[in-house]
Amino acid sequence: MRRLSALLARLQKRVHTTRPFPKTLANQNMNPTSEEPTLTSEAPEVASVEADVVAAEVTPDPMAELQAEVDKWKDLALRSAAELDNYRKRTARDMQDARSYANADLLRSLMPVLDTFEMGLEAARAESESSIVFQGLSMVRGMFQNFLKEQGVDEIAAQGQPFDPNLHEAMSQEASAEVPEGSVTRVLRRGYKLKERLLRAATVVVSSGAA
Repeated sequence: MRRLSALLARLQKRVHTTRPFPKTLANQNMNPTSEEPTLTSEAPEVASVEADVVAAEVTPDPMAELQAEVDKWKDLALRSAAELDNYRKRTARDMQDARSYANADLLRSLMPVLDTFEMGLEAARAESESSIVFQGLSMVRGMFQNFLKEQGVDEIAAQGQPFDPNLHEAMSQEASAEVPEGSVTRVLRRGYKLKERLLRAATVVVSSGAA
């Protein structure tokens, strides 16, 4: 812009200082062969200035090009930094999930053992709740429950709850006057969750309503 302004000022100066056309030819020696006076003595220089003006208008500004290049690389750097930050967060989340659920297969493999133990406990209860066997099995069951709690395992609430296909597995239906239709009347096998993930669905019987 400074170059263009200087060229325009130069052009205006040349136009104002150009020799004016004489108002009369009385004081000049005129003859048929003499050349007529013209205003073209400064024409080449004026044309040169005009060409410089046009060139200045179409020539790209180096500072503008440099600023555009800087903006482009700055935007690329910001995008790359954002992608790297997202990658780090995603990696940290995946690593946390891997640590939290690393023992899921082991805990799932313990479920049949716990089921068998529950059946033995119920058999001892049916015989006598005051027996040494039942009391000993009850203590072992409490240890099992504490262990599962420490690992982040929680039992799924099922008895009397509305049937939830995400947490319950229905084996059959039966009429019940006490339990509303669509709710669980009996739990055949306990279900468990490991933190927010389903470890095993509860196997239940669902009420079909009053007979």
